[in-house]
Order: sequence, then C-alpha cells, then structure tokens
Amino acid sequence: MINSRQILEAREASQLAPYGTLSSQSKGRHYPEDEAAYRTAFQRDRDRVLHTTAFRRLEYKTQVFLNSEGDYYRTRLTHTLEVAQIGRTIARALGANEDLIEVICLAHDLGHPPFGHSGEHALNHLMDGNNGFDHNKQSYRIVTQLEQRYPDFPGLNLTWETLEGIVKHETEYDVSEASNYNPELRGSLEAQIANIADELAYTAHDLDDGLRSGMITAYQLNGHVELWDRVRDQIGWDGQHLTEMTRHRLIRRLIGVEVNAI
Repeated sequence: MINSRQILEAREASQLAPYGTLSSQSKGRHYPEDEAAYRTAFQRDRDRVLHTTAFRRLEYKTQVFLNSEGDYYRTRLTHTLEVAQIGRTIARALGANEDLIEVICLAHDLGHPPFGHSGEHALNHLMDGNNGFDHNKQSYRIVTQLEQRYPDFPGLNLTWETLEGIVKHETEYDVSEASNYNPELRGSLEAQIANIADELAYTAHDLDDGLRSGMITAYQLNGHVELWDRVRDQIGWDGQHLTEMTRHRLIRRLIGVEVNAI
C-alpha cells in the first residue's frame, strides 16, 4: 500500500485529539502551490527547513560552550535536534500534531547568531539605530525572505501554522511582528509545546554540559535545587562522587520528570 497525502491526512483526523492541528485544514501558504503527493503540508515544511543553508550553519553556532571546546558539548544544531525529539514525545502523548511541532522546533533557532546570547546582545547593540537585532525575528526573516531556493517566491513559502509557531516562539513575542497571525492570541497548542520543549531541553542539557565541564558541581546543587534533589533521590545516588554514568542517569531522569509533569 502506498500512503498518499490523503491517507496521511485521514490518519491525522482519526488519531489526533480534538485540539490537534490538522494539516488538511491548514490556512495554506502565501504563494499558492500544489501540495505534495506523499507528504502532508507540515511534513513538507519540515523538509524545507531541514534542507536550508541556515539549518546546516547551526552546527558551528554556540549553545553554551564554543565549538572549539570539544565535540562533547551541545551546539545550536544538536540542541535543535534534541528540542524536536522532546517536542514530538510531548505531542504524541497529548495527541497534538507531531509534524507541526517538529518543524517549529527545527526552525526555532535558525536566526541565532554565533556565540549564543552574547552574540545576540552584541548584534543588538550594533543595530541599535536600526530596530536592533532579535534572533526570533531573524528566524522568521530567514524562512520568509533570505533563503532563496525557489524561482517563484522568496523564502520557503511555509504554511501559516508553521510561520505562526516561529513568530510566537517566545512568550513575549512582538505584537507588531505577529500582526498577520492573530497577535491577541497565543500560538497553537503545537507552538506552545515547541516553546516548552525548548525550555526543557536547554534546562537539562545546559546543566549536563555544565556538569561535564566542571563549571557546575553536584556540591553546588545538593540541597539547593529542589528538582535536582528529587531526581538524585529517585535514582538512589548519595550525591558524592559524580560519575559519567550517574550524570547520564540524572539528566535522563530530569527530562522524564519534566515531560511527565507537562
């Protein structure tokens, strides 16, 4: 059996929760296109983001530690992939649209400059006379203008729902930038899950990188961070000598606790 787009859309309709966003009911694209034969609209969005130059460039962009510090630490690319994995897990559990969440997660940091938030602050200062710099706005600019891959339109021509998720990635999004995406409302459930997955991922994985580097120690956390104490007790660790295996167990349990709470 070949799974046509129509079959995939029917499967969504039968499996998603009533509040899940159906690709078959998308508000469409700014520039009309024929849809794909074997992919839903959101799957097509995901593939377009994955093949961008901006996505590949995340490999050498800083999450917390510079790329030159070693290949054990997260980069903006590996962070993005981890966000997408967590987002899909939450979506599956709640009956939301996994594909829509995945593309929002994959695109959420496309506009980040090098050197993490320090780079963003520096660019914002340099652009002070020209409305500053914000990585979230830059992500939107990349997918709507800067990626030039199609002769008939600028950008990637993503669906309305994907663009809304990118625009509303931050809790306090710019209302003027969201003027075409119901600025008075929060984003779709999928957009909100993508936001949560991002926070959950960097909370756990930045901690993991900090512990690995030695810049954060278990001594600093024991008795001072309630969630740390909880996962430490759950795995039965005495809080003394932190081995690599124990660190993996702690971070894995931390993610599990947070996902289950969501």
